[in-house]
Amino acid sequence: MAYPTFRRTLLVAACALFAATAGTARELPPKPSVADIVKASKPSDWRPLDPDNTLYMDMPFGRVVIELAPAFAPNHVKNIKALVREHYFDGLAIVRVQDNWVVQWADPNEDSDKARPVKTAQKTLKAEFTVPIKNDTHFTRLPDADGYAPQVGHSNGFPVGRDPKTGETWLAHCYGMVGVGRDNDADSGGGTALYAVIGPARHLDRNITVVGRVISGMPQLAALPRGPAPMGFYDKPEMNVPITSIKVAADVPPAQRSHVEVMRTDSATYQAVLDAQRNRGGPWTKVPAGHLDLCAAPIPVREQP
Repeated sequence: MAYPTFRRTLLVAACALFAATAGTARELPPKPSVADIVKASKPSDWRPLDPDNTLYMDMPFGRVVIELAPAFAPNHVKNIKALVREHYFDGLAIVRVQDNWVVQWADPNEDSDKARPVKTAQKTLKAEFTVPIKNDTHFTRLPDADGYAPQVGHSNGFPVGRDPKTGETWLAHCYGMVGVGRDNDADSGGGTALYAVIGPARHLDRNITVVGRVISGMPQLAALPRGPAPMGFYDKPEMNVPITSIKVAADVPPAQRSHVEVMRTDSATYQAVLDAQRNRGGPWTKVPAGHLDLCAAPIPVREQP
């Protein structure tokens, strides 16, 4: 009969087509890249750093710029600025670099009788792991699901999580975020020991006070030699990386400031950046992710002349 023969012919043709295309990656249509979108951005898509909430940590290898987040840790930010203004950190050091974890700076002698005294600031404070959602007036939600928070997004340049049921929000432990070292007691930190995240650490969310983000200088921090002692501590004084000084940008003459701008995370241009990261096109990407992890969301930064 003709019908079975025709059906077999279609089946053979389909198999031949599959065999011819198997293993051949489809080419996605071109889409603007993150770099394309940043290049086409408008001046209104960017904001300057607030000098009163920006720190300059000057090191032998250059300057590290840190933006503080007083909306999420008001007491710790105030205390850290007091420590900076009494020159507490000047001459201290990076004492710990744990691979895929953190870079930490503190007093190398903090557990001895040679520990540097705190003068005008406080040694410890009550923890600020979370704050009321009402404190955060700049939240822009990501539509992507997250395993650590019911909602995630960005607030004025910082990655954040939030829980509408508890009414709490918090800064997330993404790469470059700056947190306050503490002991087992939740209220045992105050800012005399700080760290920057260089690895996956979201499980620390709501367990440590986070005070800001490194805006410039992360490549230098992340490239420092790893400490050989447990938890990445340096076990010889000569391994410590000295801190020349830490200053509040507002206390630095304008001509000596770093003129850094951060893309506004509530702008339409930033939403285009996120979509470009979530659904990459072009000849290299074969399967777009269609999803964006909070800590993989780029926050563009640029330095003006």
